[in-house]
Amino acid sequence: MTRLRHPSENKHYVTFRCPGCEKEHTVKVHAPGVQASGVEWDWNGSYDQPTFSPSVLVTWPANPNATDEFKEWRAKRVCHSFVRDGRIQFLGDCTHALAGQTVDLPDYEIKAGA
Repeated sequence: MTRLRHPSENKHYVTFRCPGCEKEHTVKVHAPGVQASGVEWDWNGSYDQPTFSPSVLVTWPANPNATDEFKEWRAKRVCHSFVRDGRIQFLGDCTHALAGQTVDLPDYEIKAGA
């Protein structure tokens, strides 16, 4: 079981599936001995029970021209959470249905050949 993956084998980034957004979120993590550039999150190194610090904030701007099929994109969207010990605590400023809830991070199933 794993709840994280490295996109494109880049060890400075980890990705998890967000059950609130139903999208992937990627964070740049601190790599010991590597000169940092930009914002980095502390990570406990666990793929099964990950913890990141500080919180993870993902936003998408509003698109007032979104078609009816994507009408949720007409308003700004926010996903703000703490990931601790393999659980994701959604903060109250989230714009999705899991705002204010804490749930397990889903397993990250890596497809064969991916």
